[in-house]
Amino acid sequence: MFILDRLPQESARDFAFRVLKENIVSLELKPGTLISENEIAMELGLSRTPVREAIIDLSKVSIIETIPQRGSYVALIDSKMVEESRFLRKVLDEAVIIVACDLADKASIDAMEENVHLQEFYLEKSDTNKIFELDNNFHKLIYTAAQKDIIYDMRSTMMLHFDRVRTLSVEAVKDLKIVNDHRGMLEAIKAHDKETAVALVEKHLSRYQFDESKIKEEFPEYFK
Repeated sequence: MFILDRLPQESARDFAFRVLKENIVSLELKPGTLISENEIAMELGLSRTPVREAIIDLSKVSIIETIPQRGSYVALIDSKMVEESRFLRKVLDEAVIIVACDLADKASIDAMEENVHLQEFYLEKSDTNKIFELDNNFHKLIYTAAQKDIIYDMRSTMMLHFDRVRTLSVEAVKDLKIVNDHRGMLEAIKAHDKETAVALVEKHLSRYQFDESKIKEEFPEYFK
């Protein structure tokens, strides 16, 4: 498990939650992994209480499963949960990119342009980890451009189910069309082309549907 730096003013509970969440999404903590409160508390330099509270919070969205007398485990991937989280993200992302086409200012456009240039650079280097990180940040920049940062934060926990599959998709399929998707979204926002922007979001978020059989073939032990 990798340990993140604790943010200023971040509570122990929020810190434990963020570290667990990032490790689950990145598959450092793989589906089915037993989670030890004691070990995590020691690694983070925390007491067991905030770690236990973080585990409870993640259990509420079914990304951690707690079995009495056996312990807490990273939940196996549930295709129904993945599809529901993908659907929610599709509805939100399409609505937000329409607003971004109207509201994106020069600073927002420049930030997205820099992000996509970096994606294209790391695509040439075949650095999938950096592309995945930049992918997440690119979508956050769209929400910021649309002045919807609070909605982005609210949606992030439910997206854990879909985000794990996005990680697997990069590993299993190794076909990074997502970078071209992002370039197209940026150009549509710059052109105030709402119709094209929405179509690109739908195409972008449908890639899991195309990749599902390949992902399950590569990682059958991760799925229910």
